Amino acid sequence: MQTSSSRSIYKSLQHLVVYTAAVMDMFEYIAVLTSIIIGLGMAQLLRGVAGLIQLPDKTSIYWVHLCWVGYMFFTLVFWWWWEFRLGTIETWTFNIYFFVVFYAFVMFLICALLFPVKLEGYKDYKDYFYSMRVWLFGLLGLSYALDWIDSLLKGHEYFMSLGPEYFITSVAQFSLCAVAMWTTNKRFHAVFAISLFAYQISWAMRMYDMLG
Repeated sequence: MQTSSSRSIYKSLQHLVVYTAAVMDMFEYIAVLTSIIIGLGMAQLLRGVAGLIQLPDKTSIYWVHLCWVGYMFFTLVFWWWWEFRLGTIETWTFNIYFFVVFYAFVMFLICALLFPVKLEGYKDYKDYFYSMRVWLFGLLGLSYALDWIDSLLKGHEYFMSLGPEYFITSVAQFSLCAVAMWTTNKRFHAVFAISLFAYQISWAMRMYDMLG
């Protein structure tokens, strides 16, 4: 009796999987996994900010670090938005699938580095920020390179529609990340954080105000 019931449940699950695959196209299927990864990155940032609010006297904050937190949260929100364009890909291969998942993983990793599990070994977030700058800006620079590939995957017409501004700023952002990896100059990092955050908001609002 139990065996018959188990088989019935198994067959029901098989039918559910087949039905789900029929309803969801390949893009939607892959988007589930990338959404989870990006969602974890957002949760990491939100949990970190909540921790700063809950325990304000435990660790002194650093406004430049918080600026990058805001930048990444905003970027993740729009990453979810602009990846809708991947739905135009007609034929998905494992290489494309792996690339999109890896891109999402890099974005999550940046968020994880902004808020460590423990701050032991560092005086405060300012000390931590500059100690981790090579990893942080190395991954951020990598994300700009990945964005080029991501844009190309969405089609030549879409890639060209981004215009010269996209090409120029992408190279500039990548180059500035290389400088940020090397220098600990406080003024440079302050201007870099504010400028990039402001530009990201401007770019997103101008280019991605509507899906499709």
